[in-house]
Amino acid sequence: MQANFDMLSTDSFNANRSSNSFPLKLGLFGIGLEAYWTQFDGLQARLEGYLGELSATMQRPGIEITNLGLIDTPEKATLAGHQFRQADVDIIFLYVTTYALSSTVLPVVRRAKVPVIVLNLAPEPALNYTWFNNLGDRTRMTGEWLAYCSACPVPEIASVFKRSNIPFYQVTGMLTNDPVAWTDIDEWIEAARVANIMAHNRLGVMGNYYGGMLDIYSNLTLHSATFGGHIEMVEVDQLSAIRQDVTAEEIQQRVALFAETFDIQADCTVAELERAARTSVALDRLVSELNLGSLAYYYKGTGNPNAGPTPNEDTMSSVILGNSLLTARGVPVAGEYEVKNVQAMKIMDSFGVGGSFTEYYAMDFTDDVVLMGHDGPGHIAIAEGKTKVRPLYVYHGKVGSGLSVEMSVKHGPVTLLSVVETVDGAIQLLMAEGESIAGPILEIGNTNSRYRFPIGARQFVNDWNSHGPAHHCAVGVGHIGRRLKKLGQLLGVAVIQVC
Repeated sequence: MQANFDMLSTDSFNANRSSNSFPLKLGLFGIGLEAYWTQFDGLQARLEGYLGELSATMQRPGIEITNLGLIDTPEKATLAGHQFRQADVDIIFLYVTTYALSSTVLPVVRRAKVPVIVLNLAPEPALNYTWFNNLGDRTRMTGEWLAYCSACPVPEIASVFKRSNIPFYQVTGMLTNDPVAWTDIDEWIEAARVANIMAHNRLGVMGNYYGGMLDIYSNLTLHSATFGGHIEMVEVDQLSAIRQDVTAEEIQQRVALFAETFDIQADCTVAELERAARTSVALDRLVSELNLGSLAYYYKGTGNPNAGPTPNEDTMSSVILGNSLLTARGVPVAGEYEVKNVQAMKIMDSFGVGGSFTEYYAMDFTDDVVLMGHDGPGHIAIAEGKTKVRPLYVYHGKVGSGLSVEMSVKHGPVTLLSVVETVDGAIQLLMAEGESIAGPILEIGNTNSRYRFPIGARQFVNDWNSHGPAHHCAVGVGHIGRRLKKLGQLLGVAVIQVC
């Protein structure tokens, strides 16, 4: 099901997002009551047909479905729990086809120990009451009713889940021709897919924190426990060493890619473009060698005024174009060693909506907007128009050099996401839905956009800050608040929506 926001369409970007050595594995089963099958002719086959139709509609590229069919006895339920464990499913969809005993459900879910979505889906909008009441055969009438009574056992199942301390979520609607129900199902599948990506992501952290930004410092153990994945400590020297092996031919090919991808401004020198190209090729190799799915970095170096910049300084002052290409290909890169925000960027990117590194720039009370952006890499796959490349002389007053990107996020709906660490040692997701609008920006060689929020700029800033996020966030295109809330439920973390 296509959601009501624009998904990114760049082929290489989508291909990278979809690549995963551990595809999402969905468990699916229906429930029924074995005693019915001999009493009501054709009922079992009919319900199995509904389950097959559901399974076919739930198919997605890169997703595996383990469909265990109709579970209609406690013995089959016990076996199904083992089978789902053996299949290593990430999430279970329970299709309630008719009345069934809760004893045919609990053994499955209890042993599988993964999130469960209860699908209460009727085969049609309503029974044909006149036709039904004129059947003249009470047995046949009962069998017909049982094909429509998916809602009947849901309270029983919910009660048992609650008493067993098993989290569950519900979708209520119709099996076919129900956009509301199927949007909900699609969002659960997408949220599970993103949770799976995060669980297997390899996040590189390279360099060191920018000194004094106390809000940036992160608990890496907490992130591993909450999202899963692996955090790889990367030395800048490794990137510098790879950089020395880049050939002149590779540099020229990358410069040509820059010219194709970016709007390179006239004041960019050939030497700086070639320096950035060398580093870009090296970054690609580093990401490939370490199998990284995201990267947070910062490095300045002390330098030697008599000997010129060190190799590491030369490397790290030329990373922005290469990091922007990586970010657009599904390997988000965050500056200032911002682990929390590269996690937010990876989440947004995995949903297919981008996730560009950003912070407050200024407030425009005349137009009631907040200007937001950042120096360093941008998510050029969600840029409004072609991204400009400009020489960079300063980073917000920090020593800087090299080339940088200047872009605005596509005009239209946007979602902001921040991963927040709380005082009690938990992760929260903080998000807001707004709009990227046209208008004047600060042309200083950075990412830069104008955002309008339904509660107004003043209220947005007050409300957002009140939850204590770090000063960075990730911005993606489209409104995906519903999907982020489902992701939070699957991860067991609170999701706070400001607007």
